[in-house]
Amino acid sequence: MKILITGGTGFIGKKLCHFLLDKGHKLTVLSRTPGKVPTLCGESVQAINSIEQLTASDSFDAIINLAGEGIADARWSKARKRILLDSRINTTKQLIRYIERAETQPEVLISSSAIGYYGNRGAKKVNEEAVGHEEFSHYLCAKWEATALEAEQWNVRVCIIRTGLVIGDDGGFLKRMLLPFKMGLGGPMGDGKQWISWIHRTDFIAIIDKLLELKVLHGIFNVTAPEPVTNMEFSQTLGEILNRPTFLPVPALVLKILLGEMSALLLGGQRVIPERIEKTGYEFKFQTLEHALRDVL
Repeated sequence: MKILITGGTGFIGKKLCHFLLDKGHKLTVLSRTPGKVPTLCGESVQAINSIEQLTASDSFDAIINLAGEGIADARWSKARKRILLDSRINTTKQLIRYIERAETQPEVLISSSAIGYYGNRGAKKVNEEAVGHEEFSHYLCAKWEATALEAEQWNVRVCIIRTGLVIGDDGGFLKRMLLPFKMGLGGPMGDGKQWISWIHRTDFIAIIDKLLELKVLHGIFNVTAPEPVTNMEFSQTLGEILNRPTFLPVPALVLKILLGEMSALLLGGQRVIPERIEKTGYEFKFQTLEHALRDVL
């Protein structure tokens, strides 16, 4: 397949590119630093720095849209919220405009979203049919998804992937957590009862591959492991694997003072179930958190 990927040089994207190359696909990656693409994604990968570079005669069998500024990279000021929105919505709109003018439309668009769509849901299990709570993370994801779904009017099969926290060995949220835990300063956040829905990067990539190949699949998919854990369980498991204590909780008030509205990402949670993926018969390679963490650590 000929595949266009946005966000292809990121923590997930670069591994996805190498996986797809190994399967014989031809890749084009959108990047603000196209000179780094061959090193990060593979020497045979074509790089572009703007979707406007694509002409109507350029064609792809599939588009994978992973682009977006890091949701937890900075405090959510008004300016930061605008950056988070624009980095997702504008790129997706540009893809839609390309699809509209292309002489041959792609067969499928796989477009990122996040389980933040659901907002803070407590301990209730959440599948793809659940509605979201009105908060910024829901607004961001809902607008992102709605933009991607516009591709359906050109008979493009659209798959929206609501992703949990992705575990890998060279980046992502886990890399930020390791230093305090290794120093014996790690622990639960707030009361530790909030749920964390996670997925190993290997399973994430395998699910993308399944969505590419099974042409009957479309709509919303929760891309999370089948066994979410509480924040307390996550902290204890990580501490056990690192052989470090985890008795220093981070008070909720401290997080609210330091992070403001963004503290909702850490103090709230979603107990997400990948119901639709499991119904396809997909078997997760990493079903438990301990297995996933031991693999990457």
